[in-house]
Amino acid sequence: MKHTPVAIMWFRQDLRLKNNPALLSALQSKLPIVFVYIFSDDHTSWPMGEASRWWLHQSLSALGAQLREKNHSLVIRQGNCLATLQSLIQETHATHVYWNRCYEPHRRSEDLQIRDALRAMQVTTQDNNGSLIIDPEYFTNNSGRPYQVFTPFWKRYLSETIKATTASLPVDLPTPKTQPASIPLEQLGLEPTIDWASGFRAVWIPGEAGAHKQFKRFVTSRCVSYERDHDRPDRDHTSQLSPHLHFGEVSPQRVWSHLSNRHATDQRKPFHRETTAMLRQLAWRDFSYHLLYHYPHTSMQPLREKFARFTWDNNPTALRKWQRGVTGYPFVDAGMRQLWKTGWMHNRIRMVVASFLTKHLLLPWQHGAEWFWDTLVDADLANNTMGWQWVAGCGADAAPYFRIFNPVTQGLKFDPTGEYVGRWIPELAKLPVPWIHKPWEAPPLLLAEHGITLGSTYPYPIVDHQKARQRALAAFAALKHEPGESQS
Repeated sequence: MKHTPVAIMWFRQDLRLKNNPALLSALQSKLPIVFVYIFSDDHTSWPMGEASRWWLHQSLSALGAQLREKNHSLVIRQGNCLATLQSLIQETHATHVYWNRCYEPHRRSEDLQIRDALRAMQVTTQDNNGSLIIDPEYFTNNSGRPYQVFTPFWKRYLSETIKATTASLPVDLPTPKTQPASIPLEQLGLEPTIDWASGFRAVWIPGEAGAHKQFKRFVTSRCVSYERDHDRPDRDHTSQLSPHLHFGEVSPQRVWSHLSNRHATDQRKPFHRETTAMLRQLAWRDFSYHLLYHYPHTSMQPLREKFARFTWDNNPTALRKWQRGVTGYPFVDAGMRQLWKTGWMHNRIRMVVASFLTKHLLLPWQHGAEWFWDTLVDADLANNTMGWQWVAGCGADAAPYFRIFNPVTQGLKFDPTGEYVGRWIPELAKLPVPWIHKPWEAPPLLLAEHGITLGSTYPYPIVDHQKARQRALAAFAALKHEPGESQS
């Protein structure tokens, strides 16, 4: 019996229909398309965190609804990706398989294995770059080596011609005569059994429609003050595109193209500065992947080898207090509580809480990376790794060891009215500035007036800033001055 050939479009971290290079390649084949998502999370040392699992469930649900509107369905399977694709090829008699590359170490090796195995079956394969602006494999310095400093990376980045896929989708996608069976989305068990994610739903709209709504909001109302206010957690002026970019619900190339086109055509100086600031953030995202791609061991080991010998502290009680936002430092605690409630944290706060963990508490950066991985809806292995190693001083382009963020001065500078702290620590909300950022120094009568009992309604600081700073400086300086330190 002669079978009608079909193409398989394999979704991964590209859960969108618009501006999707793999889908556009599949459409060019003129074959009916089978849309597939394979949940395979057991073979990696970084299985998906709980917050990401919640987001993935909502995003797959939204993608399935989009496909149903086009008389298609999303086939969901679970298990080994290669074995599942081979089974689907036999079921559907597919002759072509299309997907977008992933750049995490375990995904890279998986891609190569799948490509070779499918080609051995005489199946045509094509993989594309749908998740980054520039593919890290072909982006090196003049010596052919990977970049380790952002500034030269950024300068080279700006010299590249970045083209976004802009072809529109047809109204009707080619439909196969029969669809392979799909397991119910609920069978993946992605959503929590206890509804701790209720706060997520109040903040986020996962899926392609939510991503484009968020991007439109940023471009029309937030971008004009982004450069000035993006460091202020008390103001809602960040793009909040990070989870949408991570799950591929919006094309990073399309975002870059849109902003850079406006940057080139709208020469009003304020807008010019704002677009530059946002473009740099997109470049930082690619820089993170560039580092992880070329230094795959860094997801668990420091890029700067000397830091492997650093003696971190072991204090589970302090780690737990940091995780729960009860360190006694309001700016730190507000960030950790925002993370727990919404699955997200402002970037300025991420730096402050990371500095507090690694410098004030001298706890391993890996502990912080693991907690963020489990609780962030935008948990991204490349960004998470680079951010934590940057703050800890052990990564590329790292912050100097003597940079230790003071939680009080950071709060006074970036939350000058105390609005951010008051929002996430309501027991302190009525305290005026500056006491809301350092309640242990507030007049006792003022604390009593607002019903605050330190050690009861809000904790005392778990460490003294000056003593913790001196301890960290001594520990990091001792490592820095060991003989034979590399200066790269």
